[in-house]
Amino acid sequence: MNPSTDTKSLAAHVLVALVRAQRARRVVTVHDLALELDVRKTDVRDVVSLLHHEGHVDALRMKLTLSGLTLATALARSSLRPLRSSELADSAAA
Repeated sequence: MNPSTDTKSLAAHVLVALVRAQRARRVVTVHDLALELDVRKTDVRDVVSLLHHEGHVDALRMKLTLSGLTLATALARSSLRPLRSSELADSAAA
């Protein structure tokens, strides 16, 4: 994982991106998520594997499970933390 990328924040962003894609009936890949979130594919793949292991994502189909859908829906209503520590520093300085 890239040291400037927070795993928990990336997981939240991935869940929200997946719920938006599912609502729009779009199929997404790890590559699509990496481009959308502007992070490395490796980082997205690691987080998707973690979310799969926790039972929130079906990694083979890149779909949310029921628990993932519940989490993603709740997260989509909140303000997510920035993905990079430099964005955190910029927002703290403002």
